[in-house]
Amino acid sequence: MSTLSLCVYCGSRLGAQVAYQTAARQVGTLIGQRGWQLVYGGGNAGLMGTVANAALAAGASVIGVIPQSLMGRELGHPGLSELHVVDTMHQRKQMMAERADAFVALPGGIGTFEELFEVWTWRQLGYHDKPVGLLNVDGYYNRLLSFMDQAVAEGFVPSAQRQLLQVANDPVVLLDQLAERAQHATAPDDYRKI
Repeated sequence: MSTLSLCVYCGSRLGAQVAYQTAARQVGTLIGQRGWQLVYGGGNAGLMGTVANAALAAGASVIGVIPQSLMGRELGHPGLSELHVVDTMHQRKQMMAERADAFVALPGGIGTFEELFEVWTWRQLGYHDKPVGLLNVDGYYNRLLSFMDQAVAEGFVPSAQRQLLQVANDPVVLLDQLAERAQHATAPDDYRKI
């Protein structure tokens, strides 16, 4: 796969630590430097805007997908390669998933959590075979990962499901892992079952 399309989930706010913005900028820059494409939620605020602007500055094609109801709140980005305005959040997430070869979550809030868990669940259910990653910037997701390990220990999450989530602290390492796994994805997308 020469041109990978990476879907990035992240906050519409910058967060409390400068490290979050630095990581978002690095991910966007790496996408452009690798000749990849960014797919994301279409906003111009917070980490969403940071990753999109960095990807654009590095020469990447950037595709945004945003519901009409959020155009004002998340400030739909005016400078993208493509900006798709859809009716619902479900349409947003489905289009993002269809346009991506791999997924990664950066720090964010409940919207980011929901997007990560949904695409991870879709992977486990066989709706797609695309890799899913979590960039654990400055330990942001440490407690979530501990909780997921507890869910495995308590018998609610199979170990194989937990292992579907690629986790790294370094953007270069994580993007390398996702690119390698994306080359081996075999199952066709079947989001119509959802």
